[in-house]
Amino acid sequence: MSPTFKDLQLTSIGPRDSTAIDVGDDLEDVRLLDSYDDVYATNNNNNKNDKSSEGLEEGGLKRIQVKVTGMTCSACSSSVEGALMSLNGVVTASVALLQHKADVVFDPNLVKEDDVKDAIEDAGFEAEILEEKKTNRTKQQGGSLVGQFTIGGMTCAACVNSVEGILRKLDGVKRAVVSLPTSLGEVEYDPLVISKEEIVNAIEDAGFDAAFVQSSEQDKIILGVVGVLSELDAQTLEGILCNLKGVKQFGFSRLSKELDVLFDTEILGPRSLVDAIVRESSGRFQFHVKNPFTRMVSQDEEESSKMYRLFTSSLLLSVSGKNVGEREIDALLIQPGDVLKVLPGTKVPVDGLVVWGSSYVNESMVTGESAPVLKEIDSLVIGGTINFHGLLHVQATKIGSDTVLSQIISLVETAQMSKAPIQKFADYVASIFVPTVVGLSFLTFLAWYISGYLGAYSDEWLTENGNHFDFALMFSISVVVIACPCALGLATPTAVMVATGVGANNGVLIKGGDALERAQKVQYVIFDKTGTLTQGKATVTTVKVFTEMDRGDFLRLLASAEASSEHPLAKAILEYARHFQFFEASKDSEQKNERSAMSAWLLDVFDFRVVPGRGVQCLIDGKLILVGNRSLLTENGIEIPNQVENFVVDLEENAKTGILVAYDSELIGVVGVADPLKREAAVVVEGLKKMGVRPIMVTGDNWRTARAVAKEVDIQDIRAEVMPAGKADVIRSFQKDGSIVAMVGDGINDSPALAAADVGIAIGAGTDIAIEAADYVLMKNNLEDVITAIDLSRKTFTRIRLNYVFAMAYNVISIPIAAGVLYPWLRLKLPPWVAGACMALSSVSVVCSSLLLRRYRKPRLTTILEITVE
Repeated sequence: MSPTFKDLQLTSIGPRDSTAIDVGDDLEDVRLLDSYDDVYATNNNNNKNDKSSEGLEEGGLKRIQVKVTGMTCSACSSSVEGALMSLNGVVTASVALLQHKADVVFDPNLVKEDDVKDAIEDAGFEAEILEEKKTNRTKQQGGSLVGQFTIGGMTCAACVNSVEGILRKLDGVKRAVVSLPTSLGEVEYDPLVISKEEIVNAIEDAGFDAAFVQSSEQDKIILGVVGVLSELDAQTLEGILCNLKGVKQFGFSRLSKELDVLFDTEILGPRSLVDAIVRESSGRFQFHVKNPFTRMVSQDEEESSKMYRLFTSSLLLSVSGKNVGEREIDALLIQPGDVLKVLPGTKVPVDGLVVWGSSYVNESMVTGESAPVLKEIDSLVIGGTINFHGLLHVQATKIGSDTVLSQIISLVETAQMSKAPIQKFADYVASIFVPTVVGLSFLTFLAWYISGYLGAYSDEWLTENGNHFDFALMFSISVVVIACPCALGLATPTAVMVATGVGANNGVLIKGGDALERAQKVQYVIFDKTGTLTQGKATVTTVKVFTEMDRGDFLRLLASAEASSEHPLAKAILEYARHFQFFEASKDSEQKNERSAMSAWLLDVFDFRVVPGRGVQCLIDGKLILVGNRSLLTENGIEIPNQVENFVVDLEENAKTGILVAYDSELIGVVGVADPLKREAAVVVEGLKKMGVRPIMVTGDNWRTARAVAKEVDIQDIRAEVMPAGKADVIRSFQKDGSIVAMVGDGINDSPALAAADVGIAIGAGTDIAIEAADYVLMKNNLEDVITAIDLSRKTFTRIRLNYVFAMAYNVISIPIAAGVLYPWLRLKLPPWVAGACMALSSVSVVCSSLLLRRYRKPRLTTILEITVE
């Protein structure tokens, strides 16, 4: 369902910058329907060993992307990589054939960007340094804009070169880059010299279909102006813009009544810019903007293009406070802190937090979860998802390229740029392929020519007026034409590109081809316990005070100590304390009062410190309080009486965690916490066993609790009481014999293990650090997707191997036929034009084989476990 102007209401407005101007009800109808801008984020790693751009800068290195034109096969990409790696100061160089891009990491003290460009051009290819994408900032260069266009009808590299050549000849076009696999063109142009419509017309005049997709400028607004009735009105409008601080450049067309404005985002926000123009004109002008994004009508969009359409376009702005009213406004004008009213059946515009209401939200387009998810107060919602039946008030927390959906798009595109290690085989074959084929062609010529000269075959084989030289040359040329290294070069990247898109549709985000390749060889899967095998929603089941202290005072001490901790068990304790004695108020109506009352109730804490793998400690009223396991207390010289030990053992044998509390050098109580298993945990463990993968559980919890949990899910191999750094050591111990190990985790303490594992799999509900360290991200927080990740990687590499079979078999069979091996018996001779057609068909067969991955369906656990459902 397409959003309308009444889909959303902004019921309150968050903080503005100092230049924001309150115009009251002057602006009643603002429709900024320009496309979502620059939502591609580049903060995800290409592969396991990549560094982020920020990390590279800190290490003195720099990463750039280079557009490489002229590559037609994997031999070309290998040649470019070789040329780059020969430069002193280049650390890594990765060339993606399908994207026509090179990713180069180098030391700027030794190598300059121009050196990189010159090295590629010296290798026989055209090179162009691509500008780095910036989050929430413009790509404006001297007044130029960068727009993306869909281009239909391109079939080969010659089409790409033709389109790029046409665009670069246009007045006002500074740069044009076209990608064949994605059918997208990126054009940097001066909007005062040439319009996007003229660019589209130029592409269409060349025989291709074209449409404007989006602008990468988030500091650009295109406003259609209502109220300019005379030349004086136009001059008034231009005068306002000239005197408005923060406006960099503008252009007003008196014919179309369109106003293009470029502004400084550090001085003006999009809303404050529009408000300022309206205020200075005293409401004289009204602004309407057409949305180029809605004109994108391509039937064959890739997965990331489909994701862009999940963004809503507009909303109804309702201002609270001094001036109360409603006005239409584009979703691009939303700022963090705004509270939006999301009506039933409409899209959530941005990532945010529910502050009022409850409803079910369809998140299938982002997480792959088909069942609607209940959203209540304090629930997080994702931009682009659909609200079903209830009314929600959502406070915006992330906008633009910071949203989950934008991050997914970036992750998929980054993964499609990466190379799988198996590609090295194709690169090696391609590197020797051309000289080998040329040699075979020469030998073919010599064989037929010498044989004819010596009379080894009849002159009747020759064509009319032909001779032995022409006869031999025909076979020689056919050998060169029919040989196809392109199919080898396409075998891996096409399959990886399709697989990453399919994975995203199924809620499994893959960070590159190397991760795909490692996952299909996984022999061990190591699970963290809390939040991975368990729900991560711990609840307090038992509170035992072993002194004469009142239970309320005990909980007050305990909650005060745990209030600064982010551990799931700490949150469970705080929740229990809140409900135990003080808070019976309605969650909907008085939650803010509960929070303020909780803060007032908690004691002042000093010197708070987390002791990894043990617990927390701090000072309350000048006395040390310890909350954690046995090790924390014994290390601080506190003895554990037999009565307490027996009580804790009983908890642990029932799969509960016993948390010991000591205050002022005395053990005062124990809290029993249970974290229920995820419903699918046991079935997933059994499914992995059926797939030949050995499951292992590693936890920082004690042995008794670990054994009790492992028994419920039937995991035989357990490692308990393991510190965060120790989890990485456990992984390395399995890797010593060359085994491939996957780690599944969700917390900050899992990030070292996720980074150490051959395949790191992060639960989508986990921390940002864990997700950053992982190779796979499970968006649904469902362990069944661990099986999906491994199964998809296996299916992908089965397809890649099949692609190589097609490519190799074609060359092995076709080259001898082209050389005339069958001619003495079957009189079969392939003219060069037939050989050329066969060569093209070989590449088509590989691409079609890869596209069959789009038919992939998640494995059903009933099938894996051979369960018959009646």
